[in-house]
Amino acid sequence: MSVAPTSTLVVKVGSSSVVDDDGRISTGMLDKLATEVAACRRDGMSVVIVTSGAIAAGRPQLGIEAGASVDDSVLRAASAVGQTSLMRAFEIALAAHGLLAGQILLAPTDFMFRNRYLKSRGTLQALLQLGVVPIINENDPIADEEIRFGDNDRLSALVAHLIEASKLILLTDTAGLFTADPRVDDTASLIEEIIEIDQTLEAAAGGPRSEQSKGGMASKLAAAKIATWSGVETVIAFAGRDHVVVEAAAGTPGVGTTFRAKDQRLSARKLWIGFALPASGRVVVDDGARQALQAKQRSLLSAGVVAVEGGFDIDDAVEIVDTDGQVFAKGRVRWTSADIEANAGRQTAELPEALGDEVIHRDDLVILPQ
Repeated sequence: MSVAPTSTLVVKVGSSSVVDDDGRISTGMLDKLATEVAACRRDGMSVVIVTSGAIAAGRPQLGIEAGASVDDSVLRAASAVGQTSLMRAFEIALAAHGLLAGQILLAPTDFMFRNRYLKSRGTLQALLQLGVVPIINENDPIADEEIRFGDNDRLSALVAHLIEASKLILLTDTAGLFTADPRVDDTASLIEEIIEIDQTLEAAAGGPRSEQSKGGMASKLAAAKIATWSGVETVIAFAGRDHVVVEAAAGTPGVGTTFRAKDQRLSARKLWIGFALPASGRVVVDDGARQALQAKQRSLLSAGVVAVEGGFDIDDAVEIVDTDGQVFAKGRVRWTSADIEANAGRQTAELPEALGDEVIHRDDLVILPQ
């Protein structure tokens, strides 16, 4: 199936697919992936690869057994060593098809700060225009343990939004999302299409299937939420399936689980606030405020605030929760946590003159998918 030249795929491949249990890079899998990327390129598509596996690949080179408990700094060192080997393997696999690889290491701050966000997008766009296949991973060697993606599923979804991809393909060691965990339920069947991700689906997602995997199906559902809310159709499929990338790109029935993109997509700014900025605290609001925020798209005012959890400053991101503790929104505050706490429940006319009217302006507020 031929696809328009402007079409761009983001293909995420997990640790369990690129590195075996002994930490050896699966060159056969990378050769397969490179062959499918080359086929997509011939069909007019650009492809970006997001890969895990650097830490797993670096462990045996440093004499660290899989599953061994080691200091975080040693894991970062393993990532630095493994990333070199992993990138070399991708270069060799892609070069066999006349394709050039380009390495990009990203950190959450590349999405948190607008100037870095734009520079990251510009670099990726330039690589694609030059015909390069970008190979992306989290910058684990210098990652801040308190501010990191946590898994590359989420990273791949943010990258898909960053470059306005046409489709996100999450390759894993299972065929997609099932009605139950197929590891424990023989009657579980593949769900081929999902319009809305709800709590029932999230409950059906199991944990990691191997020691090499970090995220499991739950993190893939979270990634699908991010991607679909940014207008990117998402497919979860088995990495070992023949022609999986080509078939997922073409929309072949049964290739995996497809998550349809939202008709109304979040703006770049709101997606960035909702999913890239880490939350520094929480603001608890009453039922009236929740209704005003969700149904009427209003700004958050002090009158609707019940309590504050954590300490934060102006422009920090916070979660907004109802009195039952359910997170339903996220936003950047215009007041400090101390000011919000001191003025919780007050009407606008009762506020000190130094404070603005809004605790969080509606332009800085994101209602999260439930």
